[in-house]
Amino acid sequence: MVAAVCVVGLATLISRETNAKRHSLEPSELLADVAVAEAIAYEQALQGAVADSLIVPSASDWTRIEIKAGETLSTLFEAEGLSPEQWMSILELGKDARQLKSIKAGEVLELRKSGDQLLELRYDLDELRTLQVRRVEQRFEASTNTAALDRHPRTVSGTIDSSLFMSGQKAGLPVRVVMELAELFRYDIDFALDLRVGDRFTVVLEELYKDGDKLRDGDLLAAEFVNQGKVHRAVRFRDAQGRSAFYTPDGQSLRKAFFRTPLDVVRISSHFNLRRRHPILNTIRAHKGTDYAAASGTPIKATGDGKVAFMGTKGGYGRVVILKHGSQYETLYAHMSRYRAGLKTGAPVKQGQVIGYVGASGLATAPHLHYEFRVNGIHKNPVNIVMPRANPIARNQLAAFQHQIAPYIAQIESAKSPKLAQAPSAVVPAISALEPAAR
Repeated sequence: MVAAVCVVGLATLISRETNAKRHSLEPSELLADVAVAEAIAYEQALQGAVADSLIVPSASDWTRIEIKAGETLSTLFEAEGLSPEQWMSILELGKDARQLKSIKAGEVLELRKSGDQLLELRYDLDELRTLQVRRVEQRFEASTNTAALDRHPRTVSGTIDSSLFMSGQKAGLPVRVVMELAELFRYDIDFALDLRVGDRFTVVLEELYKDGDKLRDGDLLAAEFVNQGKVHRAVRFRDAQGRSAFYTPDGQSLRKAFFRTPLDVVRISSHFNLRRRHPILNTIRAHKGTDYAAASGTPIKATGDGKVAFMGTKGGYGRVVILKHGSQYETLYAHMSRYRAGLKTGAPVKQGQVIGYVGASGLATAPHLHYEFRVNGIHKNPVNIVMPRANPIARNQLAAFQHQIAPYIAQIESAKSPKLAQAPSAVVPAISALEPAAR
């Protein structure tokens, strides 16, 4: 541009000088001046041609498109001025690219284009994988990039002052983790019968981050529950094959032969008491079991692996299922409203499998489950019985186990406070373990 201005200025100056001299110069000198002027004009034309290059559309910046209800890949390309041939070619690039056929409202598509030509496209297949499409000459190429996740542990502590559900929510635990906490310790704690005001819990959670932003809470890594002064701990161990399970800090399995309670969400209406007055017969009758008040239709689960020894009506028990667990143990579930479909005498059952539903059959004043635990035919209090455990950590994995759980135990220890040493107070009055009782 500067060169062109200089040439124009020079040409103007020479032209003025040439005109001033024309009348005083000889013919040969005039011819020389004409040659100079023609050379200057040629130079001007050449510089102009260089300066006036062809106009080419520049590549746009990335355009972020949030997909609205009813929009498809074809309508989005049409709105962006991109031909149908381009999106059709992209859908032929493989399985991940074909997911663009089912884009949903709220998802995001990012485009970079030049004129009516798509240069690049980005689409998150899920929270970790991103589809990237690039134009290479006259065709498209697709690749799937997987982001690396950063994992950070987070410690949360709380005190029981109502139900486990409400106390967990108050402490900031996700609902999923509250439920997992109850499931984790259900072998050792009956959250309907054993829960006390002042009990405390501490959990170590995994938080997942992508590019510095938190995606979500991950797995529960470790937990401690102090119930009536007794400390229960659980730690997750992932073996070399990626399989994970919970154990006690000394490598014993958390899983036992029996759950403490056959219901998930319950309220206790009467405790194990051999001098309990029967509410209908109005006589003192041994109540060799535990009553769990629950809504009619609440699923009843087998507390251990076994088989159906009896299924039918049994006097004041109403509809009953009796399970046999090996040669020593037997459990009874009474006052059912109905049995699980397909269940029959002699059928095998798994721990946690639904066998029936809460009702008020037999001598019952309201819907509830009557549960009994027997050892060698003798009624035992299921709260106090020592349950056999499943297999512990293998000896050849103990070193790896101790190394892996050490940071989790350290975090639980660091979260402790003097309050843990206080004696538990009164029993939580008639509330559910996981949900507040209906008022």
